[in-house]
Amino acid sequence: GLFITTAGVGTVADGVDLGAHRVQPGDRVLLSGTLADHGMAVIVARGDLQLEAEIESDTACVHELAASLVALGEGLRWMRDPTRGGLATALNELAETAGLAVVLDEAAIPVRPTVNAACEILGIDPLYVANEGKLVAVCAACDTDRLLAAMRAHPLGRGAAIIGQVIEDRHHFVQ
Repeated sequence: GLFITTAGVGTVADGVDLGAHRVQPGDRVLLSGTLADHGMAVIVARGDLQLEAEIESDTACVHELAASLVALGEGLRWMRDPTRGGLATALNELAETAGLAVVLDEAAIPVRPTVNAACEILGIDPLYVANEGKLVAVCAACDTDRLLAAMRAHPLGRGAAIIGQVIEDRHHFVQ
C-alpha cells in the first residue's frame, strides 16, 4: 500500500499564551464539530469489515479557525487538534497536565448517526476515534458564548458545541 506522512511546522505569535497551565475550574470545553468522521471513514474505506456506510472524512486545515479563536484574546485558554487518540485522549492529557478534571456532557457531543452506528457495531468509542479538521478548546466560562459564536461563524465550526466543563478533582479524570 501507499503510506503518506505529513508534518506541520509553525510559530506561536507574540503574546499568545495557551496551555494547560491556564486552564481553571469552571472553564468550558468547546468542540468545533462532529466526532470520529475521519477515523470511521478510513475503517469503512479499507473494506476489511464488510461495513456499508457512507461516511466522509472530515480532513481540513484548522489553522484559520484556530486563528479566529486566538484573535478573541485572553478568554481562550487551551486548544488541541484531537487527531491521534481522539477527543478523550486530548482531554485526558489536559486533565493530567492541568491537575484538574473534565466533566463531559455526552449528549452534547456531536456524532453523526451513521458514524455512531458504525462505532457501535465495531464496539469502538467515538471519543477515542481519530479526527481531522476538528479542534477542541477550553475557554473561560464568561467568554463561552463569544468563542462558540466565533467557532460557528467559521465553515469548519458550524457544528460547534459546548461539551463539558473543567472541575477540581484529585484524580484528574475525564468523566
